[in-house]
Amino acid sequence: MFTHRDLRTSALGQPEALLRTYAWMQLARTGDNRILDLFRQGLIRGTVTGGQGNEALIVPLALLADKAVDVISFSHRGFGGHLIWSGHLGDHLCQYFANSGSPTKAREGNIHHGDPANRSLPMISHLGIMLSNVVGATDSQRRLGRPAVGFAFFGDGSSSTGDVHESLNLAAVLSAPVVFIIENNQYAYSTPVHEQFLSSTLFERAKGYGIEGFAMDCSDPAQVLATLGRAVEQVRKECRPVVIEAHTFRLRGHAAYDTCDYMEPGEAEEILAEDPLPRFRAHLAAAGHGPQLDAIDATVHDFVEATIKAAMALPPVSPADLTAEVFAPVAPPKHWIPAVGSINNQEEKVENVTMAQALNLGLRKILTERLESVVLGQDIGTYGGAFKVTEGLVAEFGRPRVFSTPLCESASTGYALGLAVNGHRAIEEFQFADFATDATTQIVLNAATYHFRAGQKCPVVFRFPCGGGLTFGSFHSQEMESAFLSFPGLKALYPSNPQDAFNALLAAYEDDNPVILFEHKALYRRGKHTVQWDPAYRDVWSPAHLRRGDFATVVTYGEMVLLAGEACDYLAGEYEKTFDLFDLRALAPLNLAAIKASLARTGRLVVIHEGRRTHGFGAELVARLTEEHFRQLKAAPLRIASLDVPVPFAPELEAVYRPSRDKIVDALVAWMG
Repeated sequence: MFTHRDLRTSALGQPEALLRTYAWMQLARTGDNRILDLFRQGLIRGTVTGGQGNEALIVPLALLADKAVDVISFSHRGFGGHLIWSGHLGDHLCQYFANSGSPTKAREGNIHHGDPANRSLPMISHLGIMLSNVVGATDSQRRLGRPAVGFAFFGDGSSSTGDVHESLNLAAVLSAPVVFIIENNQYAYSTPVHEQFLSSTLFERAKGYGIEGFAMDCSDPAQVLATLGRAVEQVRKECRPVVIEAHTFRLRGHAAYDTCDYMEPGEAEEILAEDPLPRFRAHLAAAGHGPQLDAIDATVHDFVEATIKAAMALPPVSPADLTAEVFAPVAPPKHWIPAVGSINNQEEKVENVTMAQALNLGLRKILTERLESVVLGQDIGTYGGAFKVTEGLVAEFGRPRVFSTPLCESASTGYALGLAVNGHRAIEEFQFADFATDATTQIVLNAATYHFRAGQKCPVVFRFPCGGGLTFGSFHSQEMESAFLSFPGLKALYPSNPQDAFNALLAAYEDDNPVILFEHKALYRRGKHTVQWDPAYRDVWSPAHLRRGDFATVVTYGEMVLLAGEACDYLAGEYEKTFDLFDLRALAPLNLAAIKASLARTGRLVVIHEGRRTHGFGAELVARLTEEHFRQLKAAPLRIASLDVPVPFAPELEAVYRPSRDKIVDALVAWMG
């Protein structure tokens, strides 16, 4: 019975289609009810958010979708959709039991799972976030020549979030064939719709983005099938998004612990009386299908109980590989033409290159040789980016491969993640690293956790122009590594010269994890150097040993590498003290073996970074480097960093705020004291 997961629009009026719809609705309802029972018995932890009353929307849509090509991300009340899309009831139950049969290895809770291998993108609790992921994955499918439609769910409550509006606009601009479904059940947790917004027709917001929208009553599953069937066919054919406001029913509270005491007297009973499932059954029975319905009900009951018994018999989950699977495994190197240029421009080296030009060379090489690559960001097209790193790329490779996004950091990042989990590899430029704070949830809670919670690689590069010294003020000068890298699952590279920047871009691109590429703005055009093809470009994941000395081990990165080098040269000449100087280059994961060996020899440690001292990245470096060698230290570690104030604007103030060569020298002299 539950092996037939599809319905074609040509068959929607036939009894077989209606009975199949009823069977999946009954399975979803019975499963949700039993899950609630098991939760109340203490056999399921966390909480549960049932889809009782939502089946008349979710089941028809999941049956109509083409599971071979389409993309979807279910929300809290999509249990029936999960059952239809892929897997076995037992897999989904094990997710609730959090046992060894859990598809996420019990690392993700309850309904917060999907099947990314089959384009069911796992939701996160931050509502509205997943819409742009669906846009990206659907666009990826279309780029691969597959006639996919995306399905993105959000509720009446989350329709107020910024990510929803960013995603609607982005989908409209890109002509992405996505069906956006507003599950309007009249309540956002406990807040009724009249306290959320003044408009009574949410679908009309679509007009503001130049796309079609309409409302749909979900009380009659047969009518839902017909309405959705027409909409899906239209979107698939016209390749334009549509917004559907689905008026559905929440027969229980927001979650298992919700007492619904905020409802008006008699309101819950009125909603229960509109339950589509018994009404649909009565309609089918009146049409003469009573025996088939009885058989379906009996089969569902027996199937659910047997599956629960089998799922509960599985052993607990094992903690093995818990830390090892934060990152996707190291990917094999891509096949690169051994040249700085590509195809018709195969120079082994290029003279007089700035760091900005080195990054441009790297982007050109990637776009030429890797057809799955996409470069995106604000103003990166014709304008060439705020710092001209992408200059000329759109003219050479075209807008589908290189394009300027609307001003929507979160949706643009979610779109890039959708591309990444579906086989493309996106490189996203943020105008300034500071602006990445608007995409924090997408980066640190979605991209960074994808492999750990879903076993799905998420290869995307985030380019962060960062750092001060250019009189840009507080909102254009931040060093963001400490903030972002406190979250597990992100890799990070921070080059200090054109060659390392070129190598880092290639190394970051071919990694199967999200990688932040920190690019200090003051280095973009500071000096010109030779950039050559380096077959050992992956060495950028390890520190570079720049100077050798005996007095102390100095660790730094970014622009501070240049200042620290100058300070070391000065002290060697004036004080006859030599230093082991390391350019860290890779900030995550940290590879400190060579630096630890140096520290064991010198017995003294200096860490220099531009970020603020308090909670700065240097504190982590000091802790990592000294915990094994504390008893061998000859002096307390020295941290040199910026002041604990917002980045000031005036050059006189900024000079006081951040380290300089002279301040590094003064701090080292006082420390050597």
